[in-house]
Amino acid sequence: MGLNLVQAWSQAKQRLEAAGLAGPVIDARLLVEAAADATRADIVTDPYRPLTPEQEARLQDYLARREKREPVSHILGRKGFWKIMLRVTPDVLTPRPDTETVVDVALKAFPEHAPWSVLDLGVGSGAILLAILAERPAAKGLGIDASEEALAVARDNAAALGLAGRTALLRGDWTAGLGDSAFDLVVSNPPYIASDVLETLEPEVKDYEPRLALEGGADGLDAYRILAPEIVRVLKPGGRFAVEIGYDQKDAVEALFRAAGAEDVRTIRDLADRDRVVAGAKKPLGN
Repeated sequence: MGLNLVQAWSQAKQRLEAAGLAGPVIDARLLVEAAADATRADIVTDPYRPLTPEQEARLQDYLARREKREPVSHILGRKGFWKIMLRVTPDVLTPRPDTETVVDVALKAFPEHAPWSVLDLGVGSGAILLAILAERPAAKGLGIDASEEALAVARDNAAALGLAGRTALLRGDWTAGLGDSAFDLVVSNPPYIASDVLETLEPEVKDYEPRLALEGGADGLDAYRILAPEIVRVLKPGGRFAVEIGYDQKDAVEALFRAAGAEDVRTIRDLADRDRVVAGAKKPLGN
């Protein structure tokens, strides 16, 4: 006799717990929902709905992959971020709740209906840029990434969200070729993990995420040394920036932006109460 939804969820939880995985309850639910073409509401309101043999086989495949520490986002090919759903592949970082802090800071800085421009450096899947544009219908954005594969994912996501008309995506080396004083807002989640720390990370990150988007050099600060003066250069006078940082990089990154001439430089903590985003502004004209 086959499994029903609640049995499938229970057995999936037990299997992931036995594998020593963090967050087995949520992972199990997401995998069951995807394998069984079900929703969270289905599990609650119709818990005894049977899975077809094909759905059971799909679930077993998903669980086997998760036991090997493949991220759920890669297994399912999607990940929720802020208020949007994104396609995710091994060519891009899996969007994380920590990074939503960048979006929150950006949205607080700009009114909803103003026609402002945003630049996302290292756009990846498009998570930050597209979450901002989805909330600000008069804004337009440019995303730049060194990876053509990542840009292909971002283009798919922009199209799926109906944002392709307000989103330009280009392959490039950070701000190379961009003019001075061009953007109202610059955001970035650059690589910031020190090289010797990378190998100590959980397998879901070090074995499955693109190293180009993770490794920040010997001290994790290589990207910020380039970005701080360049972000200030491409911002319009009075324009603002928000960049994600590692939990222990506040002082160093703040110092780099202050040395580049930014003002109102400060650090915002994430929902886990860790330093997460350095934000600031370019001096307005006349100051």
